[in-house]
Amino acid sequence: MDILTEALGSMRTGHPSSVRTDGRAPWGLRLPPVAGAGFHVVLHGTCWLVPLEDAPHLSPIALSPGDVIFLRDGRGHILADHPTTPPVQENAQRFDPGSPIGTVSLGGDGPLTSLLCGNYHLDQRRPHPLVRQLPEVVHLQTGHGRHPELSAAVQLLGAELENPRIGSDGIVPTLIDSLLLYILRAWFEAQPSASAEGWAAALADRAVAPALAAIHDDPGAAWSVESLADRAGLSRAAFSRRFTALVGEPPMAYLTRWRMTTAARLLRESDAPLSVVAGRAGYASEFAFAKAFKREYGLAPGAYRREARAA
Repeated sequence: MDILTEALGSMRTGHPSSVRTDGRAPWGLRLPPVAGAGFHVVLHGTCWLVPLEDAPHLSPIALSPGDVIFLRDGRGHILADHPTTPPVQENAQRFDPGSPIGTVSLGGDGPLTSLLCGNYHLDQRRPHPLVRQLPEVVHLQTGHGRHPELSAAVQLLGAELENPRIGSDGIVPTLIDSLLLYILRAWFEAQPSASAEGWAAALADRAVAPALAAIHDDPGAAWSVESLADRAGLSRAAFSRRFTALVGEPPMAYLTRWRMTTAARLLRESDAPLSVVAGRAGYASEFAFAKAFKREYGLAPGAYRREARAA
């Protein structure tokens, strides 16, 4: 079971939205917060990402061709040719509704910078801990042979946007959708094994990673700390300490979280009867499942499904 794909899939609430931004110096664009996670890919030229006044702990970041930015919480920020350039407010009316990729042009007559900007629609009300443990801003540089798969995806995106051809309307959204997995995989794999913490360490840990894979592969199974510890080759106490230290919560707490996450996704995306959803979540009784689900989400399963469909 691919834990990264499953974790992101559990948070997805729609397809990413994106816009091609072309700025000629001097230019600055103030971007409001988004309900999800934001991203930027520098296709050509250079620019700066400047945090807003509500984030004094973050510093401006200089961006070059091939650089990728992932904003975990969709925080508002400024993109500009220079940190001191006054920004204009984003204006959605500048976007082209006839294309899967919007376009916006601004600035003067100086050097050109082209970016792909947008957001992934992720449910931030119940973020998976794998995503919650990421830095607020992930900055990846793909030049000089770094992160070759991510670099290839950026180059493909740039080629399709520079020279749209037959099939581009289907290719570009798919590449943008895949970009999120490339970004997070590149970040996790870049963490030094000797100093990695949290989920970056858990996904590579010889004891914890197999236990996580087992939970994700079959959340409805009758897992216990003992059975997961046996799979990890550790004593019950040693496994529980190690799992809690890396994942951020005890094994049974994470199992319950993933069971409820699996159930919520089934309720949103399928017409499966509640008895089937309950079984997939490890509950033999619909009543017990409904009680547990309402405790986690504040709604009964049926009400959650209706609300999700209406949204």
